Amino acid sequence: MLPGLLIGAWAMMKLHSAYGKYSQEPVASGLTGAQAARHILDHAGLTDMPIEEVEGHLSDHFDPAKRALFLSTENFHGQSIAAVGVAAHEAGHALQQQTGYALFNLRMALVPVTQIANYAWMGILLAGMFLHGLHGLVLIAIAIFSVLTLFQLVTLPVEYDASARAKEQLFRLGLVRETEREGVSKVLDAAALTYVAALVGAVLQLFYYISAAGDDRS
Repeated sequence: MLPGLLIGAWAMMKLHSAYGKYSQEPVASGLTGAQAARHILDHAGLTDMPIEEVEGHLSDHFDPAKRALFLSTENFHGQSIAAVGVAAHEAGHALQQQTGYALFNLRMALVPVTQIANYAWMGILLAGMFLHGLHGLVLIAIAIFSVLTLFQLVTLPVEYDASARAKEQLFRLGLVRETEREGVSKVLDAAALTYVAALVGAVLQLFYYISAAGDDRS
């Protein structure tokens, strides 16, 4: 489990380093993150999709149920390479929904299941480990945690695809210059690393619980 935690900490450091650097570099177009996202959505025909401001640091997300983009204050109003890159990434998720991207749809189908699993697996696991003779509960908990791991596995390509769509639209529409490509890529690649770390951590944790269940059985 420790390697997963270390990888996660390293990924977050990379993200904050890249974001911190490029949030200080203004984008040549002078667009805010909200304006860049608006250009991408309008060009795709999503003119009725709202872009709203939310509190929190890097709290940016796309809500497919509400069909709306939510950008943190710093990225909603920010006129930096980082703000435009992050906003475009969230717009990329809207394009995934619009085009019916299969893995995006699968991820959304898993959301209700993972919400339940996220609360259930730990309680069942602890009950099975502390109440001897209830090995079946441990196996149920492992099966539930496997669903969470699957969710992370599906999420990874969805996030990379959203970033790819973001980069394509930013340069196709002329929202950023070629000289700003490196900054956009570094911010989005660093953000993607956090999902890689989450997947690695989930897999390692799953293996740990499977191993612990085997030891308990013996």
